[in-house]
Amino acid sequence: MCFHSKLSADAQSIEKRFKAQFDKPAYKPTDRYVGFAHPQTPVICKHDPQHIQHFVWGLVPSWAKDLSIQTHTLNARIETLHQKPSFKDAVQQRCLILADGFYEWQWLDPKGQKKQQFLIGMANDAPFALAGIYNSCVHPQTGNLLQTYAIVTTEAVGLMAEIHNSKKRMPVVLNPQTEQAWLSGENVFDFAKPEIDLLAREV
Repeated sequence: MCFHSKLSADAQSIEKRFKAQFDKPAYKPTDRYVGFAHPQTPVICKHDPQHIQHFVWGLVPSWAKDLSIQTHTLNARIETLHQKPSFKDAVQQRCLILADGFYEWQWLDPKGQKKQQFLIGMANDAPFALAGIYNSCVHPQTGNLLQTYAIVTTEAVGLMAEIHNSKKRMPVVLNPQTEQAWLSGENVFDFAKPEIDLLAREV
């Protein structure tokens, strides 16, 4: 799964990489986003690809009566996107979740009592995109617009299977050639086996 990410590159580098401009609120480089805190993080959504917006991590479906569901919607398994009530209406509401790293833990014993943390990313800490789905709805308490997302995950392969050796999951990491295909709504299962070179270092 993926519950910790980071985006520490400067705004200019991110805008150049994704050919999009930041909207308000102002972007602040961050060494760690913790999903369970439901932070606002930079995304590019299908309907406004020229702008980088800040959506809340933890998808809230339009039928939710409160925000408690977010604890269970940080990640969305690609294999069951079309079946899960929380996600099935958002399958075509695609977004790119911007990052330059994410964190995973390798179990060093069968029960996971000893773990080694790894930072996963690209060479030179270059920014990249994770596949996401999002929803825009009315906040059930305030009545304001609420824009939220979930990271799409798949079966871990290669390096990620060695590191995330308990549940063997990983986020769907897109490359520049597949980012637009994801946004345009191509079959989700075409992205189930990411083809991208990732690097890992102990932290």
